[in-house]
Amino acid sequence: MQEQMERDQIRETLREFMGDNYLFGDTDRLPADEESLLEKGVVDSTGILELIEFLEDRFGIEVAESETVFENLGSIGGLTRFVLAKTGATQPVG
Repeated sequence: MQEQMERDQIRETLREFMGDNYLFGDTDRLPADEESLLEKGVVDSTGILELIEFLEDRFGIEVAESETVFENLGSIGGLTRFVLAKTGATQPVG
């Protein structure tokens, strides 16, 4: 139950950040959790760098270069799982 609450909080924090910073508040344009953020036009290569900085600042994690793979950063679901893993719940990819 606690992990589900954490997962939901992380997911909502990520959705809010992306809506505010990449979609100018138009959260209706956010893709489903497992849809590609790149393919849906939410982020580009510069946006990924900003997203990594946000993850490191907001969640107190370090994103290694080897972890910058689609499985971790390519979707809201992947990002949520990655943050959970980096904060101790599971193992990140990479």
